[in-house]
Amino acid sequence: MKHLTNREEEIMDIFWEKGSLYVKEIVDELADPKPHYNTISTIVRGLEEKGFVGHEQFGNTYRYMAVISREEFSKNTLKNMVGKYFDKSYSSVVSMFVQEEKISLEEIKELIRQVESAKKERHE
Repeated sequence: MKHLTNREEEIMDIFWEKGSLYVKEIVDELADPKPHYNTISTIVRGLEEKGFVGHEQFGNTYRYMAVISREEFSKNTLKNMVGKYFDKSYSSVVSMFVQEEKISLEEIKELIRQVESAKKERHE
């Protein structure tokens, strides 16, 4: 999955929250000072080229929508980050959180319970 710029991610957040939108509606959702319509139109077309957005045509205009869910994007982003910064080791990520005291012992125990429960369900 391709990387998104901060602005692209901001626009994807709008799609995930609002659903199908015209470029003008996206511009209206953005904070002031509002970027130019053409700027957002170019970004949205770029998102479409990257495979994040699709469109429906209505006469001379297009209504755009996300074609990838926020969950799918999050999973792929995390996978890429773990691969790039943690040598593909998810345990290294958890270890870092433990060392930085970002996750508690109780939270780790709960994660273990979830893994064990999911494993049991797969084998039943």
